[in-house]
Amino acid sequence: MDLNALSLKELKDLQNQVAKAIAGYEDRKKKEALAELEERAREMGFTLAELTGVQVTRKRAPASAKYANPANPSDTWSGRGRKPRWFAEALAEGKTPEDLSA
Repeated sequence: MDLNALSLKELKDLQNQVAKAIAGYEDRKKKEALAELEERAREMGFTLAELTGVQVTRKRAPASAKYANPANPSDTWSGRGRKPRWFAEALAEGKTPEDLSA
């Protein structure tokens, strides 16, 4: 490949593709190494977490919208965490949570 024959845009596109390929390669290698270490620990009767003292945490899926702002339906709340101002104001006006269901 003759890099001198490429335009600036083509070179930048190529640079982005190379960066993504490198990141993907490193991720694959890390996953392979982790799987190999977990298998070796299992063969010895342990979990990798037991040997390293590190607990594996699992990410939660984002909560789905349970309530929607009547003034702006794209403004939603899952019912978890702090109540949004619009929700509290609607309740103060006499609406019920069921009235605000998404």
